[in-house]
Amino acid sequence: MPEVTIDHREKAYALLKADADKILRLIEVQIKNLTMPQCPLYEEVLDTQMFGLSREIDFAVRLNLVGEDEGKALLENLEKKLNVLHEAAQKSS
Repeated sequence: MPEVTIDHREKAYALLKADADKILRLIEVQIKNLTMPQCPLYEEVLDTQMFGLSREIDFAVRLNLVGEDEGKALLENLEKKLNVLHEAAQKSS
């Protein structure tokens, strides 16, 4: 595989990972400062952000920049982290 392709794949994954990290930080801020996890606004933001990331991942997979397994793992990892945040917020409320 040419170096350019590997470089593009690494950059694509890094960008997707950065977007996943942004979503995690956004939800952390929302839970800590703005709304509770039961709030419809919280659910709307979370659903919108997760949908957007899943579409980005799908696009990168279709371009063969990210493997399907890598994309799924990225989403699953984010979902696990968000579940931990949600459970912690539920216990503290």
